[in-house]
Amino acid sequence: MKIVIETPKYSFSKYRKIDGGYERAFFSPLPTIFNYGFIEGTTGPDGMEEDVVVLGPRLPRGSTLERENFDGTVRFLDNSIRDDKRLVYISGFRSPALLAFYFRLYALFKVFLYACRERKIATCRFEGIIIDKLD
Repeated sequence: MKIVIETPKYSFSKYRKIDGGYERAFFSPLPTIFNYGFIEGTTGPDGMEEDVVVLGPRLPRGSTLERENFDGTVRFLDNSIRDDKRLVYISGFRSPALLAFYFRLYALFKVFLYACRERKIATCRFEGIIIDKLD
């Protein structure tokens, strides 16, 4: 499977792929502690391509990597819709506790974002990490 990086590690801006490039989806009060991307050619329950969290060195926006298997899943609910993120570990520091802390804060931020942008109360929730393998 081909994984495309949309948001590099340490970025405060969350990007999404559009025809001809990338656009900023929103500015986050906390930087991503991982590379964030999607699996090309897939469709998740939210109608967008399936999300991937890539743990390892910072990768440039638009870079790709091939992967046959995933190392786990971050279970997440975004606006009451299942929005799990596949987990890929390349190298370096890894901490499920730190990742869980990040996604708990991220869920709170998304609730605030929906309230401000769309004037609605949304259910956003981190529901745990399933580790398939981390060599």
